[in-house]
Amino acid sequence: MSAAQLSSAQSSALHLSGTVLPDGSPRELWITGGRISFEPVPGAETLATGGFLVPGLVDAHCHPGLGPHGAVPVEEAAEQAATDRDAGTLLIRDCGLPLDVRPLQARADLPTIIRCGRHLALPKRYVPGFAIELDDVALLPEAVAEQARDGDGWVKLVGDWIDRGEGDLAPLWPDAVLAEAVGVAHDLGARVTAHVFGEAALPGLIDAGIDCLEHGTALNPDQLAELARRDVALVPTLINIENFPGIADQATKYPTYAAHMRALHAGVADMVSSAVEAGVRVFAGTDAGGMVAHGLIADEVEALHRAGMTREQALASASWAAREWLGHPGIEDGAPADLIVYPADPRKDLAVLRHPSHIVLRGTVFG
Repeated sequence: MSAAQLSSAQSSALHLSGTVLPDGSPRELWITGGRISFEPVPGAETLATGGFLVPGLVDAHCHPGLGPHGAVPVEEAAEQAATDRDAGTLLIRDCGLPLDVRPLQARADLPTIIRCGRHLALPKRYVPGFAIELDDVALLPEAVAEQARDGDGWVKLVGDWIDRGEGDLAPLWPDAVLAEAVGVAHDLGARVTAHVFGEAALPGLIDAGIDCLEHGTALNPDQLAELARRDVALVPTLINIENFPGIADQATKYPTYAAHMRALHAGVADMVSSAVEAGVRVFAGTDAGGMVAHGLIADEVEALHRAGMTREQALASASWAAREWLGHPGIEDGAPADLIVYPADPRKDLAVLRHPSHIVLRGTVFG
């Protein structure tokens, strides 16, 4: 299709044929009014024949609007989201932002964003400028309620961080306060996720009824079995965990913490492999923003495969399985036309994810 034809197709009906994932069946589909149709649409422009049609990719832990020192201008946040889109990410769970990205949600040219609201932490117990810092742990349930009402069905807690008095990772919240806070979120129809690196915070978070864990680098086999039993999801953010050795190198004042971070880094692949074996639902998240660049969803999928997921499992964790978990459809009749055309089967070669033939967001073709 020529550039002129492509421009025309962005405002008219489209026709595609190819192998549709995840079922692997060859079929034809049409796009009209920004939605998928399995019924022919007269006069549709043919965009693609052959190839593989994949539900739009999902970054389940992403921060469009976040830079190394906190919030960035909304224009820069839009550029970050566009970078993710051009890598195939069409659905983002923001996983905590100090910026109101509703202006990005209103733009048809940017990925769908599920807002988690602001991180909730304590003073000096998280990255400066990122979180709402509560002066008292007892304020957590009220703060969770506020974020639940303001967000899109998710609340983000900081479960642990370095305690400089102890010189190591330590929990932020008492177990009873956590349980109350998670209960408040659930009563308001929201799910709760938590940043957690180390061992000490995990029992309280799991027992509180947490819905998802971010990173979870210290999870042990018994806890993974409990996550599977409770259907608690895990987003390990493996490409961000690669920063642990560098963080440790800079923590010379805290040798216990530095050694802990190196050990967590060394064991994360085995943890993810054990999580998959235990039946935990594992999803792809890059943790873009701050220390990780945007547009790296293919890197995270490949990292999950190296850690023990099959290629198809790793792809599903960033596509159809993640979309189902977050309540968004895949390639279905009547669904929003958010899909990617690849020239070859990404289930056999994940490197294909880096070379999409076409990215279709809300029926508009990008690339």
